[in-house]
Amino acid sequence: MKLLRLTILMACLLVPQLLIAQTSDSAQTDAAQGETTVVESGVEAAQPQAKSEIVKTGYNFGPLPAVAFDADKGLQLGAILNIYDFGDGSRYPNTRQNWYFEASFFTKGSQLFVVSYDNNFSIPGVRFCSTFTLTNDKAMDFYGFNGYMSYYDHAKVKAGKDKGNHEQFIYTPKYRVNRLAVLFKTDFIGNIWDNKFFWEAGYHLNYFKMGYKNQQALNYAKINKNKAEDKQFPSDPTAENYEKPIFDLYREWGIISEDEAWGGLTSSVRLGLLFDTRDKEAAPSRGIWAEGHLMLAPRWLGTTHPSYRYSVTFRQYVPIVKNDVLTFAYRLNYEGTFGDKAPYYILPYITTVGPSYDRDGMGGYRTIRGMMRDRVQGLDMASYNVELRWRFVKFQLWKQNIAFGLNIFSDGTMVTKNYDMSFRGSEESRAAYDEYMALSGNRTSDRPHITVGAGLRFIMNQNFIVAFEYGLPISRFSSDPFIKNQDGNGAFYINTGYLF
Repeated sequence: MKLLRLTILMACLLVPQLLIAQTSDSAQTDAAQGETTVVESGVEAAQPQAKSEIVKTGYNFGPLPAVAFDADKGLQLGAILNIYDFGDGSRYPNTRQNWYFEASFFTKGSQLFVVSYDNNFSIPGVRFCSTFTLTNDKAMDFYGFNGYMSYYDHAKVKAGKDKGNHEQFIYTPKYRVNRLAVLFKTDFIGNIWDNKFFWEAGYHLNYFKMGYKNQQALNYAKINKNKAEDKQFPSDPTAENYEKPIFDLYREWGIISEDEAWGGLTSSVRLGLLFDTRDKEAAPSRGIWAEGHLMLAPRWLGTTHPSYRYSVTFRQYVPIVKNDVLTFAYRLNYEGTFGDKAPYYILPYITTVGPSYDRDGMGGYRTIRGMMRDRVQGLDMASYNVELRWRFVKFQLWKQNIAFGLNIFSDGTMVTKNYDMSFRGSEESRAAYDEYMALSGNRTSDRPHITVGAGLRFIMNQNFIVAFEYGLPISRFSSDPFIKNQDGNGAFYINTGYLF
């Protein structure tokens, strides 16, 4: 039955693309021989990997229902529209320009709206990208700071999800917080040397509203809606079984100051350098993609809580069997903070410059697959992703280039500079703070959070990619009682694209 549902879901994702993805291409089955000199933002305009591949030209419209699944957010329902402009085909499989529109709703209470535009030709030698994103999370994951220094009570969460256990309410909301995030950015990327070395510059404006309107972590009426009375998360502070969410406890203990607790505005300039020798963007099989950038958000730009951060990322794609058959790929990332202070609400994000937008959650499909979203947050964080990608079949259907691929992977992350978790609250709450810190053995540092997993991908025209993946944290098998089950039980994802 599960296999049938998965097959139907995959059909909902793929059939609209195959039926509507029509272009003005000339269906060239013999690609132009030799190397092209057209370059777009660091990625040499690669010709098809095999002579039999159709060279796409003109516009390719790809509307499809946003039917997907993410263990952190639930079932996704909505609509997506991709518009690819391949021009005269000389850039294929890279695009001349493209648009992306998405409106999605998730069964766990989130909404996502995205409008994105990427232009490679209007400004000679410069790539222009702009994105607007609105994310409304009614119950975003919040487990605290510094990884394993913040204890996750997996036993109570499990007991609360047992429908036959009428003595234990649903415990999951203890690790949730309401969040509205509005992100806008405009980035420019220009050539410095040989269309491989580039400068990056952009302006990013982000607004975060944390917590519920009456200054608490959650809207309890929303959280408890349609739940049996014994499963409702306690909202009355006078009740015997009342539990405060971790977010509210961190405020009480002074870990999160009242000045920062409810969010703020981040107005920042990003400056960076990029080195890019990938053969193509969406599904590279060879080359290096490395960048480093600074995020400067001073108060005089309108920032509520100033911060100065940096990010360094190195990615490499190594062909083991040519023509995209077997590729080894890895990504190394370091997100750091100048000084010892940054607003807590910006810490979950993996920062970007270019056509993508900032992704939150050290844990989840876009960062560390198989680990709970936002499980790891700190002033500095290091992470890695390693994949072996096997494209085991390629064919043409309805004038589209179709391929299926398998991959195995390992992801990992850890906090390398701690967010200050020292007690700064009133003395009457110190005992609860001491008890909480003792649950993690009063640790003073984090250690690696590692996951492993595998996945299947559907690839059309080297750009439209649907991913089915499952990841599992190895902490589940740890003999250390303070580590075991601290990263969750694993997660299944249906999403789009490659992780990197």
